[in-house]
Amino acid sequence: MELTLLGTGTPEGLPRPGCPCAACAVSVGTRARAATALLVDGAVLLDLTPGAVLAAARAGHSLGGVRQVLLTHPHDGPAVELPPGLPAAGRVPDGRELAVISGHRVRAVPMDAPGTGYEVTGPDGDRLLYLPPGGAPAGAGENHARVYDMVVADVLGRPDAIARLRAVGAIGPATDVIAVHLDHDVPPGRELDRRCAAAGARAVPDGSTVIVGEYHAVPDLPRRTLVLGGARSGKSVEAEQRLAAFPEVQYVATGGTREGDPDWAARISLHRDRRPGSWRTVETCEVAPLLAEDGPPLLVDCLALWLTDAMDRVGAWDDDTWAAGGRQALRERTAELVAALRATGRTVVAVSNEVGSGVVPATPAGRRFRDELGRLNAAVAGECEHVLLVVAGQAVVLKE
Repeated sequence: MELTLLGTGTPEGLPRPGCPCAACAVSVGTRARAATALLVDGAVLLDLTPGAVLAAARAGHSLGGVRQVLLTHPHDGPAVELPPGLPAAGRVPDGRELAVISGHRVRAVPMDAPGTGYEVTGPDGDRLLYLPPGGAPAGAGENHARVYDMVVADVLGRPDAIARLRAVGAIGPATDVIAVHLDHDVPPGRELDRRCAAAGARAVPDGSTVIVGEYHAVPDLPRRTLVLGGARSGKSVEAEQRLAAFPEVQYVATGGTREGDPDWAARISLHRDRRPGSWRTVETCEVAPLLAEDGPPLLVDCLALWLTDAMDRVGAWDDDTWAAGGRQALRERTAELVAALRATGRTVVAVSNEVGSGVVPATPAGRRFRDELGRLNAAVAGECEHVLLVVAGQAVVLKE
């Protein structure tokens, strides 16, 4: 099947009309995106949007051969005018299958949000899944006969939809995942490419024609990633986004609980509420044994709290204990962690506080912690394929 993406943006388009945000300001020229619409083999049009005829012409296609026009979601505002010669647009009831005279079969896939997804099988048997904005398949636990050759979906808005499809085998290593319904919450350009790559997907410009079933390699998520940042910089959110499209993640919380500290409890609750329901949380500072196990990706948040626990265990806060063997004991514990990270076969995203750029701590113990965390960060970064520094919510790539 040949698929032409007449548009790849949200129903409002990008830039949004009248929006003064930074992302919209730079979404011009080839970075501008019309509302998402797909033309399959010149015969099936998925979503009728304003300017579809002109968009098809710019892409070198005509809508004259379209035999079926299907809508995926309710359209706000005035009704879109049906271009002359096109069949009436409509939605197929959930679960129903439609045979098109062109030889395509279309099955309506129920969604967990308003809208309808469509599974399109071409005359040669290639399978495409197209999901509406903000939608994920409802009841994705059903058995799929085989993996989709291509999935076109709201990857950045609903990464959990990609995770669900991966969990049931509907998305495999060779599935081409294309991000559409792109909005102004992610700036275009390198940041968009990075976010898509983290989900095993890619974004293409409006007017692109792709072949369903043709393999397109996307950058693999690095097996070991370190995300650094200061307090409230957005480093934990960044780390979570990198694993949001995985069907299962083991979240290693090194902070534990603190009785009588409501602020700490609020922080823990905020982190917990952000995580997908399929993630499993383990509260422990015994990270090295987890790295040695087989299993799903690990998200370790964070190494600064892990170091606090390690220094507690060896009495590193006391000057005499530190000089009498605490230093060596801490070195051994951090070396064990770094060695386990080097040897692990699991995908790992670790979070840590970046230190050394602010005020010098007033106490010897404070300076000791700052120095040891700097050494730990450097050692962990040396074992990671990818290192990010998050500043004011913006991720800066330090190593890739």
